[in-house]
Amino acid sequence: MSSVTVRHDWSREQIVALFEQPFNDLLFEAQRVHRQFFDANTVQLSQLLSIKTGACPEDCKYCPQSIRYETGLEREALMEVEDVLAAARAAKKDGATRFCMGAAWRSPKDRDIPKLKAMIGGVREMGLETCLTAGMLTTHQAQELAEGGLDYYNHNLDTSPEYYGEVITTRTYDDRLQTLEAVRHAGMKVCCGGIVGMGETRDDRAGLLEQLARLQPHPESVPINNLVQVPGTPVDGLPPVDPFEFVRTIAVARILMPASHVRLSAGREAMNDELQALCFLAGANSIFYGERLLTTENPQNAHDRALFARLGITAEAGAEGAVHTAKTCQPEAA
Repeated sequence: MSSVTVRHDWSREQIVALFEQPFNDLLFEAQRVHRQFFDANTVQLSQLLSIKTGACPEDCKYCPQSIRYETGLEREALMEVEDVLAAARAAKKDGATRFCMGAAWRSPKDRDIPKLKAMIGGVREMGLETCLTAGMLTTHQAQELAEGGLDYYNHNLDTSPEYYGEVITTRTYDDRLQTLEAVRHAGMKVCCGGIVGMGETRDDRAGLLEQLARLQPHPESVPINNLVQVPGTPVDGLPPVDPFEFVRTIAVARILMPASHVRLSAGREAMNDELQALCFLAGANSIFYGERLLTTENPQNAHDRALFARLGITAEAGAEGAVHTAKTCQPEAA
């Protein structure tokens, strides 16, 4: 079996060509790559909690937390530290190894940082990995969170640069890249992915993955969300992405970012067991575990455990990381 090289120089044309392979050939290649970096039958479990809900000023067309859309979502202020820690304890008891906290902000205010650091510190003391998503960060805020012990910061690119303006107008693509740069500069790991099913084309899905694969290093976690349509948001009623196209997206992400954890994120509630099994075969090796995400439903824990038992999958016990050491390669000159 030939060795896989971690690359950062994938072109759009090369990525589209991967998407266009026969389905069986694409999954075979993704599984080959996956097995060189990970245990093929192990999945990492992350649990997500909304620590501040609603009233976000952004206009992301997929998001029920935007103040611009009438979705019936009740606003909730930033949770108290002890309440967050109680949720983290329950998550650990249920088998999660990472606890992710989401705050519906355009960006946190400096006065919020001490409370966030207290949450992070308390969760870390339980032996859980910590992740936070709270909008755009300044360099100083990123450094503060890193000093507080935050392991991962999530900030998704959502879609391709070309399609981005069709989804969001209140912050730019460069704003998102600058936050990712601040996170890396502070020494934290990056959780960054996107959403499929927002009316984008296959070329846009390739464009999203191109941007992710060009980040150096690649995001350690790559969440791939299948749009959950919420009544009241502008994307409600769009035709869903073909399930095989979703699996192709997972497979291409695995090939492009072989040492990253590729996470099945939002949208699993609508997936049957067979589709999820195909996603694991295509290289997905992380899920959001727990019966609720930020504001939408997620499969029951008992159902996930039963599915894992049927597939012979075990939950990852330790910190996130590849099984084998990857070779690296610098981008080719333009």
